Amino acid sequence: MMDTVEALNGKILAITILINEKYPELSKYIEEMPITIPDEVSPEINAQNLKVYYESLDIMLKAYVLEH
Repeated sequence: MMDTVEALNGKILAITILINEKYPELSKYIEEMPITIPDEVSPEINAQNLKVYYESLDIMLKAYVLEH
């Protein structure tokens, strides 16, 4: 089942807060992620795009934790 936009926004907020509080050195990478700098003038915010963004944050965090 696909998460709703609201649920995904909540997950993104939670993981972003976790990164900012426990791994602030990763914050610069969040700002550089392609989804945070869209190549479209008015990108559509939908559940699929948010899911991809959340998954990319999750992968980045897990990889960092494993390496450190």
